[in-house]
Amino acid sequence: MDNHIILKVSRGMAAFMTCITLAACAAGTVTTPERTLKTVYGDKFLIGTAMNARQVAGEDSAAVEVVKRHFSAVVPENCMKCENIHPEEGRYDFRDADALVDFAEAGGLTVTGHCLIWHSQLAPWFTVDDKGQPVSAEVLKERMKEHITTLVSRYKGRVKGWDVVNEAIMDDGSYRKSPFYEILGEEYIPLAFQYAHEADPDAELYYNDYSMSIPAKRDAVVKLVQSLKEQGLRVDAVGMQAHIGMDYPGIDDFEQSMLAFAATGVNVMITEWDMSALPTVSRTADVSDTVAFREAMNPYPDALPDSVSEAWNARMRSFFELFLKHADFVTRVTAWGVTDGDSWKNDFPVPGRTDYPLLFDRDYQPKPFVQALCNETE
Repeated sequence: MDNHIILKVSRGMAAFMTCITLAACAAGTVTTPERTLKTVYGDKFLIGTAMNARQVAGEDSAAVEVVKRHFSAVVPENCMKCENIHPEEGRYDFRDADALVDFAEAGGLTVTGHCLIWHSQLAPWFTVDDKGQPVSAEVLKERMKEHITTLVSRYKGRVKGWDVVNEAIMDDGSYRKSPFYEILGEEYIPLAFQYAHEADPDAELYYNDYSMSIPAKRDAVVKLVQSLKEQGLRVDAVGMQAHIGMDYPGIDDFEQSMLAFAATGVNVMITEWDMSALPTVSRTADVSDTVAFREAMNPYPDALPDSVSEAWNARMRSFFELFLKHADFVTRVTAWGVTDGDSWKNDFPVPGRTDYPLLFDRDYQPKPFVQALCNETE
């Protein structure tokens, strides 16, 4: 065919396609992909959120819609914790956990299991005998193995990874004197990782903790991870709980811990991310004090002042940009809840306290920094 004819045909087809596209746009039939957290940043790392049983059951349909639109991963807020899923020896209650995994699979969401061994929200029977006395080391090992094996095996191939041990290190770098530690010593941590790996060799395994920017705790967790690896145990990531405030931690300190954990050869996951917009309350404060004190601790019962909201959004954005900066080893960023109304930060540590710590507000709308991130172009 003559080159001039080919050129004319090509131009004609291009013009025809342009007309088709313009007509479709005019008719409103051409749409561009919605810009959400997972569509914009899903190639960087998993974007996750914690879900409660009420949301999974569909009782909060607006929250479910936010999860489906913006998140690529979910973690159960409470239903896999020992007191809920294994309330009595020999009896498990898998209903809520099964529902969450089913929900995630139906929506193509990645599931993290939370958590296998934790001193808090532990079933009361787990570490004591029928007289209420601590069980022997051998009995506790048997109970740990049975519990871990049952959970991990049940969701084998369906849960990507597990928070195997949660909050075992104190801020000063010492081991928490939990019932597990008091009976088994440091050995309980490698045992938990061993049992989890044996139950599902393909599942990723994580150590998860808070206050991870504190140098003494950072060093202790680095030492723990190195010890686990030296014993030939699988450990894939350190979960850095990011329960932060307007005045803590320093973002540089947080980054130093991220780098220190990554230097051990594991990934880093940002877990339980939220940021209180309220004044920080010391853990030693008498929160039952005066009416004036209680009012001071709940300064924004209806809404945040614009200046506070702007500062909150700017700081949250700075942290997200830090996570993006290290996307080469950050594999998941998970908010601890869907909307402000569901956050555990409400009523903590003062009853009646109203907080604004999450990515979506009480009307299920994205906060300004989330909107900005989603609307940015490369």
